[in-house]
Order: sequence, then structure tokens, then C-alpha cells
Amino acid sequence: MATEIDFVRDQNRLNEVLRRYQMENFSKYSSVQKTVFKGNGDDTLENTIVDQSFLAPLIIEYDKHLEELNRQLKYYQKHMGEMKLHLENVIKENARLHSELKDAVEKQLESLPFGTDMGNDIYTDDETVRNLREQLQLANQEKTQAVELWQTVSQELDRLQRLYQEHMTEAQIHVVESQKQKTNQQFLKTVTEQNVEIERLRKKLRQAKLDMGVAAAKVEELNNMAENLQGQMQKKEEEMLSAQGREEASDRRLQQLQSSIKQLETRLCVAIQEATQLRAQKTHLEKQTRELQAKCNELENEKYEAIVRARNSMQLLEEANLQKNQALLEEKQKEENIEKMKETVSRLVQDAAIRTRKEVASTRKQYNVQISRLKEELSALQMECAEKQGQIERAIREKKAVEGELEKIYHEGRVNQSDYRKLEEMHQRCLVAERSKDDLQLRLKTAENKIKQLEINSSEEISRCQEMIQKLQNILESERENCGFVSEQRLKLQQENEQLQKETEDLRKLALEAQKKAKLKISTMEHEFSIREHGFEVQLRELEDSNRNSTVELRHLLVTQQKAANRWKEETKKLTESAEIRISNLKSELSRQKLHTQELLSQLEMANEKVVENEKLILEHQEKANRLQRRLSQAEQRAASASQQLNLYITVLRASSLPFLRNMVKKMPT
Repeated sequence: MATEIDFVRDQNRLNEVLRRYQMENFSKYSSVQKTVFKGNGDDTLENTIVDQSFLAPLIIEYDKHLEELNRQLKYYQKHMGEMKLHLENVIKENARLHSELKDAVEKQLESLPFGTDMGNDIYTDDETVRNLREQLQLANQEKTQAVELWQTVSQELDRLQRLYQEHMTEAQIHVVESQKQKTNQQFLKTVTEQNVEIERLRKKLRQAKLDMGVAAAKVEELNNMAENLQGQMQKKEEEMLSAQGREEASDRRLQQLQSSIKQLETRLCVAIQEATQLRAQKTHLEKQTRELQAKCNELENEKYEAIVRARNSMQLLEEANLQKNQALLEEKQKEENIEKMKETVSRLVQDAAIRTRKEVASTRKQYNVQISRLKEELSALQMECAEKQGQIERAIREKKAVEGELEKIYHEGRVNQSDYRKLEEMHQRCLVAERSKDDLQLRLKTAENKIKQLEINSSEEISRCQEMIQKLQNILESERENCGFVSEQRLKLQQENEQLQKETEDLRKLALEAQKKAKLKISTMEHEFSIREHGFEVQLRELEDSNRNSTVELRHLLVTQQKAANRWKEETKKLTESAEIRISNLKSELSRQKLHTQELLSQLEMANEKVVENEKLILEHQEKANRLQRRLSQAEQRAASASQQLNLYITVLRASSLPFLRNMVKKMPT
């Protein structure tokens, strides 16, 4: 009962929430209509449609839930009606059986014979009466239980009828709410139609704005046309000035070309002089190489270090050659700018000469330093060798003297302790002298090996220096060829200068003709532009007046639109906040409804279990009724046998036991 009362309360609460929501929607729709007529109905309509679309599935789910509950209620009502009819039939049958049994017992008691002869038979009849009393008590108990069940079932039926009536009222409310929804939908349709009209009016307004923009664009085009005409006039004046400037520039260029030709001639003379200087330097270098070969023959001991330094000098020379090749490549790439190319060629030739001079001087200094150092090292080694040879000779002499003294001592036979000590000292000196001799011999061998290695290295370095000299000769020959190439380029430049002079004369003639034509065109264009300017000024004044009026109107419209937009924003903020609050409330209510539906499902399961239990009880009652019928049939059989037995002694028993039986019948429960 408590769960059903909670269910009814929840249903009432949900109905109240829906009514409130529909009332709020109705008020909101009225506010929407007002705002639409004011001009700000687009955003609010969208919010209401969003709320409607959000609540539509909730309402559908609620309707489905109510339909399921209605079906269950109808099923339970039918089932309870059947149970009620069945219980009424059972109660009637029990009452009928009880009355029949009572009548049969009374008839049997009345038909019993009265007498004193039948004492033994009375004892058996007392037992049957006791059995009958027990059966009557059991039947009465079953009757009370059936009456209690009937009362509980009737109470449940009353409760279900009340629930059905409440549900019927809720269904009527739901019908009214559906009618309200239909009216709301009709209202929304009217609102949408009004919005369509508003959009159509807005489109017209936009078209008017576009027309205004087109007119403004035309005005701007006319202004641009006037500006372009003025610009063309200025450009033509500038072209006249630029043509005069070009003539002056062409004259200047001719003068510059003549001066550059003179400079190139002077540079060629300088290059020829530098080539002669390089040849003289080459002869001088050949002499220096011969002197270096003589010095290398004298300094064979330091060939290894000289070879290493010669390798370094070779690398430097190769780098110089690479730089020279790069300069030549750059000259070939820059054939178009002849002046720059010649300058770079002269610079590169000068740089190469300076570098070769510097490198030759540096290598000469390095070789001189190396030769002096090798001489010093050779002199030092020779001094060391002489000293070591003197030490070896001295040690040999000491050894011989010691050996002579030892022989004398052995021959004389004067061996004392002091002489023995002297002998030991002399022996140790001999050993030290032999060791020093061995060391000096090893050092001499190593020095000889070093001298041989230095000779080998010096020979290798001499061969490399000869190769370097050949390379330098090849470089000088290539530079001579470059000088011939430069002379050929000079001839080409002279021919190009002559062609340029001819072209400048042609350009002067063309410039004079262009000036004459331009003057004629400018005079005609000035007259036309003066006429057009007067017409354009009149049109511009008219358009400026119309633009001013249109700008004033547009500003007024913009101010009104901004105010309306601010109002719309504020109202949309309020509506969104209220919609969010309602959505959160509806979500919480949905969660509650889900919990409540779960509770209802559990209650339905309990009700199904109760129905099953009631069916079981009905079956038990039917079994009990069958048992009672069996007992009644058995009792009738016994009563028939007892009546047959009692008919014989009825007269005796009436006289003796009639008052007692009447009292017993009165005491029996009805």
C-alpha cells in the first residue's frame, strides 16, 4: 500500500511539473509573440523550438509509460473481477454446503429413535457426532479464512478502483495537455509565418541597401574615372620628361662608354707589362730553384722535414691555382658586363702575381730557415759523435790500462785486501766503460739511419720541387694565353661601342618624332578632359548630395538596429539562462522518473508474485472445497447408514436424548 501511495504521489508531482512547464511555455510563447511583433523574434523562437524538441522525447516516454500502466491496470482489474466472481461462487457453495449439512444433521437427529435398548449403538453415534462437530469446526475455520480473503480482495479492488479513477483523471488531464500542445503548435505555425514575413521584409531592406551600395559604387567609379584621367595626364607629362631624360642619359652613356674604352686600353697595357714582369720573375725563380737544388744536395740530413714543408707549400700553390681557376670561371660567366669582367681579370692577374711572389718569398724563407736549422743539427750531431768516439777511445784505453794492471798484479802475486778492492773497482769501471761503448755504438747506428732517411727525403723533396717548377711554368703559359684572349675581347668591345653609337643616333631620331606626336595628342586630350571634368563635377555634386542623405538614413537605421541587437542579446541571455535551468531541472526530474519507474517495475513484480500467490490460494480453496464435498458425500453416506440404524431405535432415543441434542444444536455455530 505504501509503495502504491508513493507511486500516486510521484504521478501527481509529475503532472504538476508538466502543468507548470506548459504554463511557462505558454507565457514564453506570449513573450515570443510580443518580441516578434517588436522585431526580435528569431532568437527566442529558436530557443523555444529547442526546448520543445528537447522535451518531445520526454513527453513521448511519459505517454508510453502511462499506456503501459493503463494496460496493467486493466489486466489486474479483469483478473480481480474474475477472482471476485470465483470467490463469491466459492462462498455461496460453502454456505450452501453448510446449510445442507446442517439440515441433514438436524433431519438425522430428528429421525433418530428414542429407547433404552440401544446403549451400544448410542456410543457409536456419539463418536460420529464428535466427528461431525470437528468437521463443522474445520468448515467454519475455512469459512472465516475465505471471508478474510474476500475482504482483503475487496479492499484491493476498492484501492484499484480508486487508482483507476485517479488515472482516468490524469488521462483527461493528459488529453487537455495534448490539446494545449496542439494550440501551441498552431501558435508556433503563426509565429513562423510572421517570421517568414519579417524575413521577406528584411530581404527587401537588404535589397534597398544593395541598391544604395550600387549607387555608391557608381559614384566611386565616376570618381575613379576622374582620378584616372588626371593620372593619365600626369603620366603623359612624366613620359615627356622621361623621354627628355632618356636622351640626356643616352648622351651620358656614350661619354661613359668612350671613357671606359680608354680605361680598358690602359688596363691592357698594364696587363702586358705585368706579363713581362712575370716572365722575368719566372727566370729569377728558375735560378732560385737551381740554387735550392744545390743547397738541397748540401743539406741531405734534413730532407724529411723539408719534404713535409714542401708538401705544405704544394697545397698552398694548389689552392692558389684553384682560386685562379675560379676567377677564370667567373670571368666566363660575366661576359655580358665587359667592364666588370676586365676589372676582375686585371685584379685576379695582379692578385695571382702578388700571391705567387708572396708564396715564393715565404717558401724561400722557410727553406732557408730549415736549411740553417738542419746545418745546426748536423753540426751538433757531428760534435756529439766526435765526443762519443773520444769517450769510446778513452774507455778502450782505460780498459787496456786496467787489463795491463790486472795482468801485472796477477804476475807479481801481490794480492792484498786493499789491492783486491782496487781490482773490484777497476773491474766495475771496465763494465761501465763497456756499457757506455755499447750505448754509443747504438747511438751511432741510429744517427747513421737518420742521415740515410734524411738523404732519401731530400731526394724526394727535390723531385717534388722540380714538379712544382714545371707547374709554375704551365701557369705562366696559361696566363700568356689569357692575355691574348683579353686582347681579342678588346677588339670585340670596340665593335660593340660602334654599334651602340649607331643605336643611340637612331634612338634620338625616334625620340624627336615621339615628342612631336605626344605634343599633338596632349593638346587634344587636354581639351577633351576639360569638357569631361566639367560634366563629372556636376554629376559628383549631385551624387554627393544623394550620398549624404542616404548616409544619414543609414546611420539612423544602424543606430536602431544596434539598439534592437542589444535588446535581443539581453533577452537571449536571459532565455538561455532560464532554458539551462529548466533543462537541468528536467534532467533531475528524468533521473527521478527513471528511479520511480524502476520502483514501479519492482512493485509490478511484487504484484505479479501476489497474483501468483492468490492463484495458489484459489487452487487451495478449490481443493478444500472438493475435500469438503467428499466429506459431505461421506457424511451423507454415513448419515444414510446411521439413519437406517437409527430408524429402528428412534422411539427410544426420542424419549431419552432429544432435549440434549436440541441443546447441542443450539450451541453449534451458524
